[in-house]
Order: sequence, then structure tokens, then C-alpha cells
Amino acid sequence: MTDRQRMWDERYAASDRVWSASPNAEVERIVGGWKPDQAAHGRRGGRALDLGAGEGRHALWLASLGWQVTAVDFSAVGLGKGEAEASSRGLHVDWVVADARSWQPPAGTSYDLVLVAYLHLPEDVLSRATRWLAPGGALVVVGHALRNLTEGVGGPSDAALLHTLEELRTAAAELEVERCEEVVRPTEGGDAIDAVLVARRPTG
Repeated sequence: MTDRQRMWDERYAASDRVWSASPNAEVERIVGGWKPDQAAHGRRGGRALDLGAGEGRHALWLASLGWQVTAVDFSAVGLGKGEAEASSRGLHVDWVVADARSWQPPAGTSYDLVLVAYLHLPEDVLSRATRWLAPGGALVVVGHALRNLTEGVGGPSDAALLHTLEELRTAAAELEVERCEEVVRPTEGGDAIDAVLVARRPTG
């Protein structure tokens, strides 16, 4: 177990809930109207991957909408809390304890949605995630923008972990970019500045 894993396990264990139980508002605005069956392109039900799922709030929300969800996070404690909630609500999610920096989906598996919400890692995780998209599948990234470090509130203090629009576009170079912009997110402590990417693998 790495120091970061241990830190997150301890953080999740020390609180009933570290993050909100509801999905991030921007994630909900982007994905909430998408129909899993329409995303499946001939298969039954759309497949979604929640990368860096934490306590599973987005995985649970997606499952409640009818997505077939895989949730990946390196914190067994965080995912355990999500799994317990899924059981109590009668929802099915495939919970996978693994490091997003090295995890790979099973051979032959592709996703109609890959969600990366507030997962900030120095490795090129986003470029790898684009390879897991099915034709027509979408990569949705919502996270703290680099500008948040000097003009916003909250989020990581390491500039190397924060998103820039240029880096998001580079990661999505093989996809069709539908949105790549900064959005302001009001919080109790002031306005946070997030970066948002929505990019889709061509169907042709």
C-alpha cells in the first residue's frame, strides 16, 4: 500500500462521507440527459467507467439511471462505502480496487462513457482512457483548473496536478471535442474554477 492509498483510506474511514452524496452539478448537467440504451449502439445498456470513483457517488448515480457501471479507485475503504450504499439501494456496480495510473479494463472491453471527475494525477491517465471508448463513446472530465490555484478556492495546491484546456485538448487529440472550457463553481468559501472536457470517439 502506498502512502497516498493509506492517506485516502484513513480519510474515508474517519468520516461518514467525505464528498457530497449527490453528483457534481456539472457532471449532472452533462450526463443526466444521456440515455444508456441509446449510448449502447446495439448492445443492451450503456457501459460507463467511473475512474477515481472515491466513495462512488457518481457510480451510484449512473447506476440509478440505468448505466452498467464499473467504478475504479485505489481506496478499498472508499469503494467499500459505495458498495454498501449500492447494496442498500438495490443497485449493481462493479467495484474495482486498483490504481487508475496502471489499471486496464479487461481485454475486449470498451465503454460508452468514461467519467473522470476531480481525479488529479501527474501521469497521462486521460490519454490512456481515450483508448477505452467504444465508437460514439464520450470522455467526460471535470476537475480543478490550473487557474484555480491563483484565482479560485479549494483543490490541489500542486500545479502539476491541475488541468489546463490545452492539456485536455491534447489528451483528446483523437476524439471529437464537443466542449473544452472553464466554468466557475460557487462554493461556501468562494468561487472555484473548474476545467470541463466532453469529447467523443467518432463512430466512423
